[in-house]
Amino acid sequence: MTAPLLVLDGVRKVYTRGRIVRRPTFTLEADLALEEPGIVGVVGPNGAGKTTLFEMMTGSNAPTSGRVLVVGTDIHRVKYRERDRLAIHYHQSYQVRRFHKRVPSVFLAPSPTTSPLVHLFDEPQFNLQDGYIGFMLDFFRKLREEGRLVVLCMHPTAAWHLEILAEIAGQFLFVADGGVTRKPDFRALVAEPRFRLYLGPDLTGAAETISSMQK
Repeated sequence: MTAPLLVLDGVRKVYTRGRIVRRPTFTLEADLALEEPGIVGVVGPNGAGKTTLFEMMTGSNAPTSGRVLVVGTDIHRVKYRERDRLAIHYHQSYQVRRFHKRVPSVFLAPSPTTSPLVHLFDEPQFNLQDGYIGFMLDFFRKLREEGRLVVLCMHPTAAWHLEILAEIAGQFLFVADGGVTRKPDFRALVAEPRFRLYLGPDLTGAAETISSMQK
């Protein structure tokens, strides 16, 4: 039986401050499995922890507790230079995120794969020139068809952002209030009260219209 593409096994990240008494300032928890190739949309308010989530998924930010498994391999136990053979994080203008190195690479394991199975796009810049958005959506679909998992984080500020998410993503992760909530489709995401509050009344109306037009 093939292992799930991506598992967040009781993952918890806690940021603290204070020199003598360490006090938590931010906590993010996630416990879920994304078993098969597909395209997953990630949304949530600014500061909710979306980028932290991506960094933990790709091994550049170690969780306080829990494990991140890519096809059954704990990515945080893989050699730094080989982690992008499991999962790769493209931040905004598609530059690749760097790793925080805490353990000498000699003590870490090699990657069991030669090319990334999980591709995470963190608020990519969609150029509005003719054909560009279609080109990018076709690229995401191509990765999916090749057996990859595509995770696409967007911060909707216009109706067309919501149209992209509704068209391309098969399911969603909503990041808010220190947790990650899985939604099976765009309609379920739009029904989430915290998502509606995050969008505001105008974009919520646009989201409802887009949802009503889906099959």
